Amino acid sequence: MAAQPAMVQIFPDNVDLSKRLCSFVYDRYKEAIGRQGSFHVAVSGGSLPKFLEGLSKRVDIDWTQWWVYFCDERYVTHDNPDSNYGALANTLLRHVKIPEEQILKINASVPVADAAKEYEVEMCKRLPSLRLDLALCGMGPDGHTCSLFPRHPLLQEKERLIAPIEDSPKPPPSRITMTYPLLAKSWNVLFVVTGASKVENVVASLSDEPKTPAGLVKPSDGSLFWFLDTAAAAGLKDRPVSQIV
Repeated sequence: MAAQPAMVQIFPDNVDLSKRLCSFVYDRYKEAIGRQGSFHVAVSGGSLPKFLEGLSKRVDIDWTQWWVYFCDERYVTHDNPDSNYGALANTLLRHVKIPEEQILKINASVPVADAAKEYEVEMCKRLPSLRLDLALCGMGPDGHTCSLFPRHPLLQEKERLIAPIEDSPKPPPSRITMTYPLLAKSWNVLFVVTGASKVENVVASLSDEPKTPAGLVKPSDGSLFWFLDTAAAAGLKDRPVSQIV
C-alpha cells in the first residue's frame, strides 16, 4: 500500500501542543486496546518526554496495558543524564504504574552492537507483529530523527530493525536506534517538532520529495502525523497542509 501523506497540525504554543499530544496518545491507546488488548508505544528523547507529562494525570488509563520502547537510546546507564529512558522516567514512568518488565531498556553492560541485537530480539518476543501502535518521534535542526543522521550509512539499512551507531555526530557517539524498516511497520507515527531552528528542515521533510532523515519515515500501512508549533511551522505558511480534525 502506498504511504499516505502526512497530516499536520500547528499549535500557538507548547501548552496547547502538549494537551493535544496527550489526547492523541490516549486515543491511539484506546484504539490499540480495542484491536489487541495492549498498547505498544515507542518514544524518542529530546524535548518529547516533557510534552507527555500530562498523561500521568489521567485516571482513565490502565497502565498495565502499556508496553514501552525507545525509538533510540544513548549507550549509557539508565541513571545517566543523557539517557532517554531517564528523561521519560522523570516525566512519566515514575508517576504511573506500568510494570517495570514492560519497559524495554538498553543493556549498556554489553558492547553496543550486542545491545542493539538484544533489544531487537527482546522486542520481537514482546511484539511479534513488530507493528508499533505509535512511534513518537522528534526532529533535530539537521533533520535527523531517532539516531538516523543525514548522510549516515544507517539511512540505507534494509535488514536490521534495531541498529547500533558508534559515530553519532551528536554526543554521546554510541547509541542504538530503530531503523526505517521497523518504523515503517507502525500503525501510527507522530513527529513533535518545535522551535525556529527547525523551519528549513520542516519544509524539506514535508516536501513531495523529502531528503531529510525525518522526512523519509513513511508508515507503509499506517498514518503519519506532524505536530508543530508556530515557530517550526513558519516556512509552511504559503503551503497547503492537511489539518487533523
